Amino acid sequence: MGSVELLNPKGLWLLTGFVPLVIFYILKIKRQRIKVPSTWLWAEARRDLLAKSPFKKLIPELSLLLQILALLALTAALTRPALRGGRIDGDHVAIIIDTSASMGTTAKGADGKDTTRMAEALTAANDVLDALEPGADAIIIEGSRDPKVVSPLDRDVRKLKGALAQVGVRDVEGDLGIAVALGADRLRAVGGKRRIVVITDGALAHEGPIAAAGIPTQVVTVGEARDNAAIVRIDVRSGNDPATHREQAQVFVMLQNYASTPRDAYVTLSIDGHKDPKTSRRMLVPAHDKSPVVLTFSPDAIDYGKGMTVELSPPDALTIDDKAYARVPEGHKMPVTIASKADYSWIMRALDADGDVDLQKLSLAQLATVNIDPEALVVVEGACPEAIPGRDALIVAPPEGNCLGVDVGKSVDQPQLTSWESGDPRFRFLTLDGVHLTKANPLAAQGAGASLARAGTVTVIGDASVPGRAATIVGFDVGESDWPLKASFVLFIRNIVEGARLHRSQGAVGPVRTGDPLRIATPAEVTKITVLGPGMPEHDIDCKGGFAVVPPVEKAGLYQAKWTTPHVGNVLVAANLTSEKESDITPKPVTVDALAGSSTSASRLADAHHEWGLWLALFATLLIAIDLFWLTRQAPAPKPKAEPAT
Repeated sequence: MGSVELLNPKGLWLLTGFVPLVIFYILKIKRQRIKVPSTWLWAEARRDLLAKSPFKKLIPELSLLLQILALLALTAALTRPALRGGRIDGDHVAIIIDTSASMGTTAKGADGKDTTRMAEALTAANDVLDALEPGADAIIIEGSRDPKVVSPLDRDVRKLKGALAQVGVRDVEGDLGIAVALGADRLRAVGGKRRIVVITDGALAHEGPIAAAGIPTQVVTVGEARDNAAIVRIDVRSGNDPATHREQAQVFVMLQNYASTPRDAYVTLSIDGHKDPKTSRRMLVPAHDKSPVVLTFSPDAIDYGKGMTVELSPPDALTIDDKAYARVPEGHKMPVTIASKADYSWIMRALDADGDVDLQKLSLAQLATVNIDPEALVVVEGACPEAIPGRDALIVAPPEGNCLGVDVGKSVDQPQLTSWESGDPRFRFLTLDGVHLTKANPLAAQGAGASLARAGTVTVIGDASVPGRAATIVGFDVGESDWPLKASFVLFIRNIVEGARLHRSQGAVGPVRTGDPLRIATPAEVTKITVLGPGMPEHDIDCKGGFAVVPPVEKAGLYQAKWTTPHVGNVLVAANLTSEKESDITPKPVTVDALAGSSTSASRLADAHHEWGLWLALFATLLIAIDLFWLTRQAPAPKPKAEPAT
């Protein structure tokens, strides 16, 4: 059943015209004074003149009735009465629902209870389904970071409403343009009348007109303006406390206030497994401005690698962007594992001298049995195992054969170093001038930049890196050279360690945006990982080349990846919204490209009602014409009386 509403209630002011209209009919006419020889014929008029009231009794007349009806019709036409619950003009309708993060903004509903923009959008979408023409079908599409068809074209309204129940807010930026393009593409494949209905709050991260390829498009807006403050950036690194020289974690947070008044808030940092917050700061964020915050703490030994949450409180209209997630950095000391035939070597000596290295010494046999940090730098001397744990690798003096995809040739005597890649980070600030080798195994380096150091045309130091792992092969025993006596040797080892430290930091706390795939770095020999995260059931992902790619995540939070073969390991990856545009929840006008045909924008579904204003105006005009005809008509001449027959 439909309901009647007035789209322009201000038009009711025209009803005040009833007062002068009635006064004109009851007001007595002012008469002229005329002398007559007798008043007997004017007795009735004399009584009227003697009356003290200037008004007379209202006598019903056809003209008055016509004028009252015309005034009512004109008033009704001006108020634009419409019958809601009408029909959508279209055989095929694409319903695009904005599911971006801003649709989670809370507001007070008509009943005074808390609601969300998404709840209002679903109500509007149900109104669209109720307004479909008999036999019409509809397609439902989510318009978030990547559009998704929730339900294909279907005539079953009950089934379509069931699909709507699965639509919810995603913690991602929205892109309605792509969703509308998808809807237009699906509608172009069918004939008949086509229409697109876009339901959004207008707080779009991607501005610009929506192009619908000539299909009539209507934008239905929901929600109202609300104040909001958000965490729009987070960065984590490891450092040292300048006062105590203790290792500390440094968390850099950027706050943004979109309100017209300053925001007094607390920024609190918590670590998983801890009951109380680790640190907190009170901030006054200026109106329409950003404020940086630095939170520092000294992590305990058990805190490294755990997840942490930075929260802005008290919460506001949009709670999704009041939290940001990160991982406690592993610490400034770089874990390095060295496996060698020798009890003590020049490389061990160089690593022992580095105070920022946490060195683990193993035999070659222990390399496959002892648990090793999955993000460690692994150094192997005199061998090249097929499975090397850790992240980055340095292989020194490998035997003949294949090592990490590089062919190692037969030993040659007295090779003379002639050139090296000074632009490579591993050779930063050093030179190999004056270094003499007793013998070396040539390396068949493949690809541009794979040959790092050469003796004539022979490569003696090569690169065997693959995505997710940096690997360096030194084709000679440094003990059979005078390189350890040069400063360049210490610099080379230090550059290898610093490169591994950089890769470890990027792999642990690299920025990941919701809506993007997760690229998780794993040890090269890991072939499968298990991933678990917010709103995501536990599932397995295949790894290749030291990387696993998890499909785009739609919830902010901490995602854990773990593996058990060939050794046990795990890593946490944080995904955050951190979007300045999406956190700006102020509704903005949504425009439709001119090529999209007719379009409207309203807070309610415009095509779900039919206006009667034009018909009422025509009816009023007809009544006025009848009144004019009645007032200007000529009275018929009286018929002469027939004389009686004589």
